[in-house]
Amino acid sequence: QVQLVESGGGLVQPGGSLRLSCAVSGFSAGNFAMSWYRQAPGKERESVAAISRIGATNYADSVKGRFAISRDYNKNTVYLQMNSLKREDTAVYYCNRDRAKHTVLPWGQGTQVTISS
Repeated sequence: QVQLVESGGGLVQPGGSLRLSCAVSGFSAGNFAMSWYRQAPGKERESVAAISRIGATNYADSVKGRFAISRDYNKNTVYLQMNSLKREDTAVYYCNRDRAKHTVLPWGQGTQVTISS
């Protein structure tokens, strides 16, 4: 059974950091390009970071230089390190296959990230 389980979100102050994890089961994430997405209230889900099968990364302009996506092939897990967080980063964060390259899977529950002082 395919599952994407996101974790690591929380409430942090502006300028803070968080590390999100996406535990993948039911398929080998290493065989696919994977992405982190986010959806803020009233907005469409957007891709913020992507990592190819061989580890090449790509970022939305809004997070470039602040976020870093990585993967652990052995743990079948994808990570998103988020630094210098801003209020506009507040959203529910999801991981999935990179929709530019693959069919996305049913979405997980996501993890809430709230940036507030």
